[in-house]
Formats: sequence, structure tokens, C-alpha cells
Amino acid sequence: MVIHHLLFVNNYYLCKQMENPIRHEGIVETVDGEHIRVRIIQHSACSACKVASHCSASESKEKIVDVFHYRQRHLEVGDAVIVGTSGHSVGKALLLGFVLPLVLLLVVIGVLFTAGVNEGITALAALVALIPYYIGLWTFRQRIADNIAFFIEDV
Repeated sequence: MVIHHLLFVNNYYLCKQMENPIRHEGIVETVDGEHIRVRIIQHSACSACKVASHCSASESKEKIVDVFHYRQRHLEVGDAVIVGTSGHSVGKALLLGFVLPLVLLLVVIGVLFTAGVNEGITALAALVALIPYYIGLWTFRQRIADNIAFFIEDV
């Protein structure tokens, strides 16, 4: 009962954290009608540290974010903006990208292992089972992109 309560409290805390939007500063790379591409630099938590230049743990990654259906104001290449998404969209992305493939792997491994199939074949079959999943993600990428939306704010 105590474990169930702790799991509930932990899930509630995670859900509350997911409600907050996630924002990153970026620069407009391209403008093509209602499709805007923004370059953001994602910093690790310790990259702002004074000794980060001497530490291999600090890093930053440059990423391109596509914002579709943008109609609010005229943007030009080089404009500074803030790109964000809702916590709900982040949850969907995590579910599609990590949770469902993990569940699929575990189910295939569990079923084949219980059936007494060789461990090597079980592992290979679990990996092969991911191929149709990711083909499905690629096939429905436009529908997914419409559901996992980004927004743009002025700096």
C-alpha cells in the first residue's frame, strides 16, 4: 500500500511538471509561408558552470525545430524568437518515442522467452519487431506533427 501511494505521488508530481510549457531561445533559419524553421541551442544543465570549459560533462547541441501553421506575425530569417511546446505535447512525444517501443520490446521478449525460444532469437525478434513500429511512425509523421505542436513567442 505504501509503494502504491509513493507511485501515485510520484506520477502526480511528474504530471504537474509536464503541464508547464518548455521554451528555448532560437534564431529563425527559414521562412516558407506558414512553415518556420528555428535553430535552437540546447544546453546541458552544467554548461553555464564557470569550469565547464575544462569539464567533459558540459555540452550543448544545436537543433532545428519545425513550426507549422504559423500565422501570427511576419518573421524574417535571423529574427530571435522563443520556441516552445506544451507539457502535454512532450508527454505524447515521450510516449511515442520511448515508452511504446520499450513496451513492445518487453512484450515480445516475454512472450518468446515464456515459449522457450532461444535467447539469441528472442533478442533478434524483439529488435525486428520495432521495424514495423518505426515504419508506422514514419508513415504517420504528418499526423503526429499536427498533434505535437510548437509555438513561437517574441523575445
